[in-house]
Parts: sequence; C-alpha cells; structure tokens
Amino acid sequence: QVQLVESGGGLVQAGGSLRLSCAASGRALSSYAMGWFRQAPGKEREFVAAISRSGGSAYYADSLKGRFTTSRNNAKNTMYLQMNSLTPEDTAVYSCAAGLYIGNTTTNYNYWGQGTQVTVSS
Repeated sequence: QVQLVESGGGLVQAGGSLRLSCAASGRALSSYAMGWFRQAPGKEREFVAAISRSGGSAYYADSLKGRFTTSRNNAKNTMYLQMNSLTPEDTAVYSCAAGLYIGNTTTNYNYWGQGTQVTVSS
C-alpha cells in the first residue's frame, strides 16, 4: 500500500498562486497513476487533474486548463499541483489519489490523502 500526504494549502488572495505537494510513502510513487480532486463545502468531489505513472501524460478538468499544472518527481516520490490565477471558486479541500489506471473519476483511485485546505479570498 501507499500512504499519501498533501501539503502546501493555505489562504491566498484572488489572483495569487499556490503549489500543492503530495508525498508518497510505503511504496514507490512510480507504481501509480495519480490524480488530484477537490471538494468545496456543500458540493461533490470533483476531478482536477491526473498524471500518468511516468509523468508523460497529464489531463485536466476543462474548466481548469491553462491555470493548473500537475507534475511529478518519482525520484522524490512526490507529485505537485501548481495553481495560478486563483479565484474564490477554487476554494476547496484538495486531495491527491493513487491508482493503477489514470482517469478522471474517483473510482480510478484506491489510495487517498487526507486533503489540504485551499482558501482564496476576494
């Protein structure tokens, strides 16, 4: 099994940037496709981005393309989410997830981190 821990969340003003990290332990990150999801208060969890095991392919929610970028460093067992031009609508708990197959639904992923809060003020 793999354990995932997110970090890098916090409070930022609209228009600002944040970089989230997802650190893996227990098993090599390179064994898994990875995804980012977010959940805002009162809303369902939604797909943000996904990246293949090698990092060669990445996919994004249509509404986030151009503002969010995901990457990974398998040597450091860490995945990242760079978020730019943040708006209050981006406020949510952001979670990373690991699975055998890349995808944009929660059912693609077997292992989840606890999440990190991102709050964007107007």
